[in-house]
Amino acid sequence: MPQRPVFQRWTAFLSIVMVVTSGCVKDLVRDDVKRPQTSAHCSGSEGVDDSSIAVLPVPLVAFFVPHADLHEIKADDYLRRCGEPSTLINRQVTINRTACIPAGLTRIITLGIWQWCPAFISWEADVKG
Repeated sequence: MPQRPVFQRWTAFLSIVMVVTSGCVKDLVRDDVKRPQTSAHCSGSEGVDDSSIAVLPVPLVAFFVPHADLHEIKADDYLRRCGEPSTLINRQVTINRTACIPAGLTRIITLGIWQWCPAFISWEADVKG
């Protein structure tokens, strides 16, 4: 029985979506410490700029050289908003770079030199009491 073209298109579309979106979310920190006594839970999220620039900013050559981050994103900077690092347990910091996929057009426009990446970072932790 021949397959229908619609089924093949949907299968191809779903395969492409899975490949493109895999690896867009990354845990920067994840601690799973089970402790019953916590005095508070802290969490938050915000948008961040995770843009990068080519190490060798020569048009077209920049597509093939490594890129350096313009803004370094550190998990500790976000966890400090919850309190002293020694008082935090069950820490988790996650960065979501899914919006970088359509924003990758900026890399094409600048001939590989610069890529804008609007990322979304979220953090949470329990504060020991």
